[in-house]
Amino acid sequence: MVSNTKMQRRELFSFLSSSLKGEERKVKEIILRPPYYEDISLFHKECIECEAPCITVCEEDIIKIASDKTPYLDFLSSGCTYCDECTKACPHGVLKLEFKKPIDADVIINISKCISWEGVMCFSCKDPCLEDAIEFKAMFMPSINMSKCTACGFCIGRCPTYAIEIQEKKEQNVL
Repeated sequence: MVSNTKMQRRELFSFLSSSLKGEERKVKEIILRPPYYEDISLFHKECIECEAPCITVCEEDIIKIASDKTPYLDFLSSGCTYCDECTKACPHGVLKLEFKKPIDADVIINISKCISWEGVMCFSCKDPCLEDAIEFKAMFMPSINMSKCTACGFCIGRCPTYAIEIQEKKEQNVL
């Protein structure tokens, strides 16, 4: 019953936000790869001739094939559970379990789009977060704790106002 209530709340927020604003989901052009590679160039060397078994084994159905015939992650409907199944299915060794790492991106909350920052109680991004990386200050100001965030993407498709955005990982300056 609790999950049904969460789903109804999420659907209501989605309906209201899309109806009121008349916005369509806009996705930034960023190509995210499955989190099991060492050499990114192998996607263009090996994957273009592959029949993409990684797609069929993905339990969340987030691995898609781009026009250049390489796999990428699409978080509009779900996120990555880091189940490792794509590594087992990869016949060319592009994806290997020993290269497992967080997804190479930063997830941010655009506070100008976030209804919670406007005083509306919404936990649509927090509820699906597997790592409990989304923290609220005073119940209305969500932020992402980057030390916990794995960029799995579960929060992205759940946000009714499209306030969760993904961007290329910022380079860490090493002193």
